[in-house]
Amino acid sequence: MLTPRFLFPLTVLALLLASIAGAPSAIAQGNNETVSPNPSGLPIPRWVSIRAGEVNLRTGPGARYPIDWVLQRKSLPVEVVQEFENWRKVRARDNTEGWVHKSMLSGQRTATVTVAHARILSEPESRAPVAAFVEEGVTVMLESCGTDWCDVAIPSHGVKGWIPRAALWGLHDGETLKR
Repeated sequence: MLTPRFLFPLTVLALLLASIAGAPSAIAQGNNETVSPNPSGLPIPRWVSIRAGEVNLRTGPGARYPIDWVLQRKSLPVEVVQEFENWRKVRARDNTEGWVHKSMLSGQRTATVTVAHARILSEPESRAPVAAFVEEGVTVMLESCGTDWCDVAIPSHGVKGWIPRAALWGLHDGETLKR
């Protein structure tokens, strides 16, 4: 039988061994939920865009995993939902998910138009002159976003203006962007 004077050193030793053996590295403030740090140190989820014209979505985080999907549009917005070393699990607008190497992603913020015949306006006001009409699925560069309007651009067509935030996919609820 162990006596109390032997119990304390054994408890300390057990805690030390648990920390060396890969015990969780952080505890979320305010609760006992375990949080693992992301390799990038950036928040998850977060928005990024596709850097290349063709990007493979793999079933797992590594080149040895099979390709499940191929994204074929440069600047397409995707949401990073998980990280493992140099790999990022991303979600596309249709909820397709897969792993891509971080080199295939850009920090450039973009969004996809979600309504047919959307109007990009010259000012953030519903009665402002129309700068362009765009179809559903068009990708726009996000310059800034408030609670109701986003300042957007389509550089390849020389279009710049404002679109209602509700007409875009690529922003989290309540998120604002500043230049």
